[in-house]
Amino acid sequence: MTKHLILFICCFAATIALKAQNLDNPGDYITAVYKARGDMDVKYMQYLSAAAHGRRARKIEKLRQEVLDDINNCRYKTTDLPQYKGDNTLRKASIDYIQLCYRVFDEDYKKIVNLEEIAEQSVDEMQAYLLLQEKVDEKLKEGSAELEKTTQAFATKYNVKLTEDKSALTEKMEVAGKLNGYINKVYLAFFKSNWEDGQMVKAMNDKKISDVEQARSALARYTAEGLQSLDTLKPFDGDPSLANSCRQVLNYYKNMAENDMPKLTEFYVKEEDFARLKKSFDGNSSHTKDEVNAYNKAVKDINGSVNAFNQLNTKVNNGRTQALNNWQDAEKRFADEHMPHYH
Repeated sequence: MTKHLILFICCFAATIALKAQNLDNPGDYITAVYKARGDMDVKYMQYLSAAAHGRRARKIEKLRQEVLDDINNCRYKTTDLPQYKGDNTLRKASIDYIQLCYRVFDEDYKKIVNLEEIAEQSVDEMQAYLLLQEKVDEKLKEGSAELEKTTQAFATKYNVKLTEDKSALTEKMEVAGKLNGYINKVYLAFFKSNWEDGQMVKAMNDKKISDVEQARSALARYTAEGLQSLDTLKPFDGDPSLANSCRQVLNYYKNMAENDMPKLTEFYVKEEDFARLKKSFDGNSSHTKDEVNAYNKAVKDINGSVNAFNQLNTKVNNGRTQALNNWQDAEKRFADEHMPHYH
């Protein structure tokens, strides 16, 4: 149930309002340098879209390789461009940015894919996984900002007026970056409680009461922290649906940890007590009438506790299934609504 979210890729998308392309013209030269990166940006967007719509990084490994191929092609196109009247600053800045993008997809994404395999094993691993994405995001933002700075300096030097007319692709990429950052925050709040719930279920199945209590306590803490973080999170583009769905899951976990689990673990205590009583009763060949009555009462009580346990356990499991299904549906709807599709 891990939601894999990919990093934000930022690009400078100023355009030049000129008709004919003449590389002796500084405006056309800037446009030529920008267009040489066009295929790379398109493939970026395909990767971002595929990842955000629920496809794991390892499953779209082929697409990552296609991104690398397109980055290489863009590097060749940019390298083939001449210097502008002996000025290599813009051409070199674009090549540096392209090489940075190549390293990100070739090296950093390998780490992301590898971390994806173990991210669900603990809260710490998931936090490390999402943190790596944020660091790669920052790396690309810094590279993009440096390229923009050089482009602006080049335009100023040669008296070219840049427009801020962003392409549809660039706008989609910016939306994708903001969306992924938002979803990561909501998902981490969900994952912490969901992971601890899994630990609690495992401990219950193993009938390790102390481990159940430890997980229950951690679950109550995570739900409180998660609900608090959601209260401080502004809706994405006016849409609070994902946070609201996460809040519903956390409230389910909170109620279950505070009210239902103590009753379920109480049954295990009774079961252990009855097992000891039965062992002692069966170990004696003769019993007084009071001992027999006490044992029969204990049998009646444990049978009643079994029925109550089964009913409550079924209620908890059904509630969990419904809450998680609602959450997964909300994730998909939210991504479909806000994540630009790009093919």
